[in-house]
Amino acid sequence: MIDLRRADLLPEVAAAIQRVIDRQQFVGGKEVEGFEAEFAEYVGVKHGIAVNSGSDALFIAVAARGIGKGDEVLSVANTFPSTVDAIVRNGAKPIFVDIDPETYTIDVTLMEKRITRNTKAIMPVHLYGHPAEMDVIREIAQKHKISIIDDASHAQGAEYHGSKVGSLSDISCFSLYPSKNLNAYGNAGMLLTNDEQVAGRARMLRNYGQRTRYEHVMIGVNSRMDEIQAAVLRVRLKALDRWNDARRRLASLYDQLLSGSGVVTPIEKENTKHVYHLYVIRSKNREKLRGSLERQGIQTQIHYPIPVHKQKSYESILRDVHLPVTEMVSSEVLSLPMHPWLTENELGSITDTIRSSGID
Repeated sequence: MIDLRRADLLPEVAAAIQRVIDRQQFVGGKEVEGFEAEFAEYVGVKHGIAVNSGSDALFIAVAARGIGKGDEVLSVANTFPSTVDAIVRNGAKPIFVDIDPETYTIDVTLMEKRITRNTKAIMPVHLYGHPAEMDVIREIAQKHKISIIDDASHAQGAEYHGSKVGSLSDISCFSLYPSKNLNAYGNAGMLLTNDEQVAGRARMLRNYGQRTRYEHVMIGVNSRMDEIQAAVLRVRLKALDRWNDARRRLASLYDQLLSGSGVVTPIEKENTKHVYHLYVIRSKNREKLRGSLERQGIQTQIHYPIPVHKQKSYESILRDVHLPVTEMVSSEVLSLPMHPWLTENELGSITDTIRSSGID
């Protein structure tokens, strides 16, 4: 699916790691501060708060906004459970909205029907790297005076009407896991906001709830990004746009070579910039197609086979939730290999295997 051994910038990354080792400060130093500032500037927001993971970024974002028991947050179920876990772990209730069958992001035409007097936030997911329909989401959020906390874990560098994903929400959360478009060499995450008060609370929450050392003003967690990951990310951030452009070229070639094959290929809506964290096709015969690819040594994955509302962990929390588009899509999606170092010959072999299989 992704071969990080092919990644460029390895000498620069090694030098950055050595810089941290030489300095002998491994948590909360110049590298973290530098990366926070550089990533915030890249996206176009005032504050970056580096944390241990995308999951922690989401949890801290909900907590920093003061959302808790008795509150509701609108989101989607075709996502990694961390999105919804962040709501539940803060004591709030997730309210699911079905998805657009083309972009797989939240269906904005259904959102207002799900808003109640207890709704405090909307949590869209920019799934696979395609931005959610942020102009409508922002209009609805402003109308109902609720927050937008988006999960941008798949969307580093994606754009909506010329603005970077992460600059259009009250709080935006990114995973920087090794498989992501902007990737660390371990767990890492980032929370972005223009709200100074939210930024201050988030910084305390990630650091045991401390305002100053040993002065704990709230119940917090230990979610500090380490200096080595920050140093690696500072180097790799400089290449993000180049790597995203490579992903987009490969996605265009996939589209071309899979045209007429019978599988459903991704779309890119007008005025958006899809960054193809994943290249996801759909097939009504997914398991047969996946088996055919695997017999040829081609790895695939499914993101995500079981929607959150169908997960056993949520049986006692979510009842009588019906999301027909989400359930249909989850039974058909298949992620093909996608990374900036995938060769055209490799991509051609993948598409040849799909076409020759006769499975659509």
